[in-house]
Amino acid sequence: MNRNLFISLLTLFLGSSFAQGVMTPDLLWQVERVNALGVTADGNNVIYTVTSSDLIANTSKTKMYQIAASGGDPVEITENPIPDRNLSPDGDHMLSSKSVKVLKIQGKDLYPELEKTEGLIYDDLMIRHWDTWEDGDFDHVFISAMNSAVKRIEVDLMEGEPYDCPQKPFGGEEDYIWGPDGTTVLYVTKKKFGLDYAVSTNTDIYEYDLITRKTKNLTEDNKGYDISPSYSKRQVLAYLSMKRDGYESDKQDVIVYFDGKHYNMTAHRDDIHVDSYSWSADGTHIYVIAAVNGTKQLFEFAVPYPMTAETQEIRQITSGDFDVDGVVGLSRQGLIVSRRDMNHATELYTVNIKDGKMRQLTHVNDKLYSTIAMVKTERRWVKTTDKKDMLVWVIYPPDFDPNKKYPTLLYCQGGPQSALTQFYSFRWNFQLMASEGYIVVAPNRRGMPGHGTEWNESISKDHGGQVMKDYLSAIDAVSQEPYVDKDRLGAVGASYGGYSVFMLAGIHEGRFKTFISHDGIYDMRSMYGTTEELFFVDWDWGGPYWDLKNKAAKKTYQKFNPVNYVDKWDTPIYIIQGGLDYRVPVEQGLSAFQAAKLKGLNARLLYFPDENHWVLSAQNGLVWQREFYRWLQETL
Repeated sequence: MNRNLFISLLTLFLGSSFAQGVMTPDLLWQVERVNALGVTADGNNVIYTVTSSDLIANTSKTKMYQIAASGGDPVEITENPIPDRNLSPDGDHMLSSKSVKVLKIQGKDLYPELEKTEGLIYDDLMIRHWDTWEDGDFDHVFISAMNSAVKRIEVDLMEGEPYDCPQKPFGGEEDYIWGPDGTTVLYVTKKKFGLDYAVSTNTDIYEYDLITRKTKNLTEDNKGYDISPSYSKRQVLAYLSMKRDGYESDKQDVIVYFDGKHYNMTAHRDDIHVDSYSWSADGTHIYVIAAVNGTKQLFEFAVPYPMTAETQEIRQITSGDFDVDGVVGLSRQGLIVSRRDMNHATELYTVNIKDGKMRQLTHVNDKLYSTIAMVKTERRWVKTTDKKDMLVWVIYPPDFDPNKKYPTLLYCQGGPQSALTQFYSFRWNFQLMASEGYIVVAPNRRGMPGHGTEWNESISKDHGGQVMKDYLSAIDAVSQEPYVDKDRLGAVGASYGGYSVFMLAGIHEGRFKTFISHDGIYDMRSMYGTTEELFFVDWDWGGPYWDLKNKAAKKTYQKFNPVNYVDKWDTPIYIIQGGLDYRVPVEQGLSAFQAAKLKGLNARLLYFPDENHWVLSAQNGLVWQREFYRWLQETL
């Protein structure tokens, strides 16, 4: 046989063989993660990073690339050509943040001669947050002089204050910015301490004047979150805001601050809870990303100059079964965004702002995806027990055959008020679940944005009520299909989804054959006594467990507490818990596991002493995936 013909046939054979493959846990960790950094000032190039996991070293490696906005091959670069956003407009000063000692909390702070003590002494809450114990250090914003001819001068804008900027646990450089003329600095912080901090969401945007050295609260009248300040080219300030103190999932709107007045630009759209926003290059429009009917899409509205009215038409630019999850910037080819779906991790795309047409710009994972079969995702509308229409995502195995019967998983989303859209997770990965041979049922149950404010807010103080009925309505409806094996149903979830699994374990009336709960709330009384952000449990549960005169709280702890139904647990359950999870602390998972074993159930515990509410390290993540599917194979 001709050698070239043989090579061609072999290549064709191998290509077709690879195309028959499916996603596996090991393959998932070969998927590289794309993160956009921005568009160059001339609009010609896009800068982004690609992060790959090194399972052997249990680390990750990140490289930076530049690609023409018009397309082509990316070029690896070592220096970011996009100007440093922390450099002042005149180039003479730099913004930064660093940790400073403010309070004496460590034993060695109070007793320096006892330098080896690890003791921590508290007179007030908040003693720990997310995955870190309070040690008296706080992150502050600094201005540094860049003139090398003089001694380097640093000014702490928050000197002596027991407050953080960036905000903990998830804030970053977006929490502090230069004013347009370089004479002011804006920064986000919650100027509350101890118990006041733990029960409040009232962050504000402060303006520090470099000339007068005075600080002004720009959002003092608003009592909820105020975050993400940014200026337009026309020097108009915008930011994101929630109205109500203590409600972390309140409707988030875009506010424009002009001439001393605050204009809410999205309040009139009940269906739009803004995830993020960006100014257009000329400052005449704002682009927003928001959940809508099970996806995240790109919208825009005009910003009059000068401001005359806050109610503007909001136009949806993109549509389809995918998530637009970030705006990168404006290039000569159009708007650059990041996009993902249940079959594909994030890649960068250009968007034609006029008609919403999209063109893929980066192709980081194309080669890997070309070797595996894609899963089918389907929208389904299910009637709930209170006669509402609920969107349910159904995900099918790649080789789905309607004449066969498949084990089926009910996926319970966390949050509790986070959108269930076309996301791509490296843990709760629907493509992987379906590729392992399971049909996945993922309901947009009560409490999710993208279906109007009433739908979103109805979960508060009803965590174990209508939502549980929504879950059961979803799995019951899909189970009517002949290809669903009713004798092989499982329920899985994390965070609020983990709580949902614990609740369902006591009320499912024999529907499910197995459960998996990750970092779920098992005993609400214990949870209230050990969690850190008390504003969440106060708002969503009605208050503390001892306040039984409060009808909402009484109902929560008596009717919606999973521990009260453990006597009805009769099904195998896998419990996963992070040791550094202070949001849903370790006793939740340990208590649930101990109860299950004492009841004689088939139960297993996966404990990660070095993980928080998530699983972040590569090897831990792979153990999580392998154990997840080992349990399902054993019990389903």
